[in-house]
Amino acid sequence: MEQLGPCGGPLSAKAASFQDAVRTLNTLQTNANYLEQVKRQRGDPQTQLEAMKLYLARSGLQVEDLDQLNIIHITGTKGKGSTCAFTERILRSYGLKTGFFSSPHLVQVRERIRINGQPISPELFTKYFWRLYHRLEETKDDSSCVSMPGYFRFLTLMAFHVFLQEKVDLAVMEVGIGGAYDCTNIVKKPVVCGVSSLGIDHTGLLGDTMEKIAWQKGGIFKCGIPAFTVLQPDGPLAVLRDRAQQISCPLYLCPPLEALEEGGPLLTLGLEGEHQQSNAALALQLARCWLQQKGYQDTGELKASRPSLLGQLPLAPVFQPTSHMQHGLRDTEWPGRTQLLRRGPLTWYLDGAHTTSSMQACVRWFRQALHSRERPGGGSEVRVLLFNSTGDRDSAALLKLLQPCQFDYTIFCPNLTEVSSTDNADQQNFTVTLDQVLLRCLAHQQHWSRLHEDQASPEPGGPAPLLLAPRPAHTHSTSSLVFSCISHALQWISQGRDPVFQPTSPPRVLFAHPVAGSGAIVLQEAAAIHVLVTGSLHLVGGVLKLLEPSLSQ
Repeated sequence: MEQLGPCGGPLSAKAASFQDAVRTLNTLQTNANYLEQVKRQRGDPQTQLEAMKLYLARSGLQVEDLDQLNIIHITGTKGKGSTCAFTERILRSYGLKTGFFSSPHLVQVRERIRINGQPISPELFTKYFWRLYHRLEETKDDSSCVSMPGYFRFLTLMAFHVFLQEKVDLAVMEVGIGGAYDCTNIVKKPVVCGVSSLGIDHTGLLGDTMEKIAWQKGGIFKCGIPAFTVLQPDGPLAVLRDRAQQISCPLYLCPPLEALEEGGPLLTLGLEGEHQQSNAALALQLARCWLQQKGYQDTGELKASRPSLLGQLPLAPVFQPTSHMQHGLRDTEWPGRTQLLRRGPLTWYLDGAHTTSSMQACVRWFRQALHSRERPGGGSEVRVLLFNSTGDRDSAALLKLLQPCQFDYTIFCPNLTEVSSTDNADQQNFTVTLDQVLLRCLAHQQHWSRLHEDQASPEPGGPAPLLLAPRPAHTHSTSSLVFSCISHALQWISQGRDPVFQPTSPPRVLFAHPVAGSGAIVLQEAAAIHVLVTGSLHLVGGVLKLLEPSLSQ
């Protein structure tokens, strides 16, 4: 059958390519557009879900069709992606064919739709993209002001179609933003729901308190459908409990991972960082509940039950994780979250933390990793921070949390792999100009400088500091630089010493600044260079694209 393009005519091989599909997808909307649109519609947010149901119908599906996907629906502020990854990997270890929808993507948009843990192929993405795009074009109503769904809605619709057509046994669906009015929430009958740790994020959309955010997250609860959450502060936990009770949703509190380890082997997690224990505990309950609901027998032997914590919620079962569960947790991979890449003298620490609570976890992980590292026999060690922050997030608060890491150099750059991204559709963002993002980076640099000035200034009326020893050659105060793209930042940081990242000769402008020139010598001579990349998942994705070229293939 001849493949059709957006106007219904036959597609050339070039037009039908993956990159062309992604470029067309980008014209629908990027995340920043989506947020602004949703904010404008907050007067009647229920209309968003109704619009999504209409798009679903126009695409050839009814809401009831989604029940075939045996969905696990997961929301939260931090750790929801990692929880999804653990849950998917556990169930895949049982031999099940899994679908997994997540956001955002790091390198290629097809990462958002996975089957058996792998992003769908460029060919499959292209096929399903044009099929859905053409179907929506065919059914648009001229009287409607919006004929096509936005970027995230389109991908959500596409994921439903892919998972149904490819006949997955289950689909793990990560909420995009919030829960109650997120477009994934058109699902009526998930098998089980989960809420990971709550925090402050997307305040313009979800509310400016933990309680308001908890109300939004609890919007995914369904009557009679079991749901699980992890320990939360009292206020938000009470909101989740009340939301569940109002619609007769059985909500359980997950016991800590240590309770499941008692009397058995210690569980090894494929994702680093202490905060992953909470995500793994939630994933075990979600996977076990799904298996029980579907009639599986090998779901772990129950241990003696414990009284509920705080008396707010009944405690979820304490059980012995099965070998399948243990292997699933151990084999979980989730790039860009507490990820280490060791390359010669360079160690790259990648974590997309972008809220204050997730940044606190990131700093703990980074400092612990540094503490347990192997130290070089001789020569200096250099610490570098590569940072960016976008949207309405408080970058000054995030940077303040990073101060204790004592970086020798701090680098700021926009989330652009190259100054021009026209050749890479996955990295395109039509909502900002280069000038805008560079001004944002300069603002980050000013925040960083002020933090160090405040730190260096004595308390008013306090004693003057005593200088007991000469300052080191490079201090932890003013060594910061702004680069126009990720590639230039990585070229300066690595100084040609990363065996994989070997770009052509860097432009001379990289060394024009005095700090860049002197820092280059320090980096060239260092025995070890530790680079933390954080503040934005999109920044981490751009770095991974350059450091791991295989992810772009």
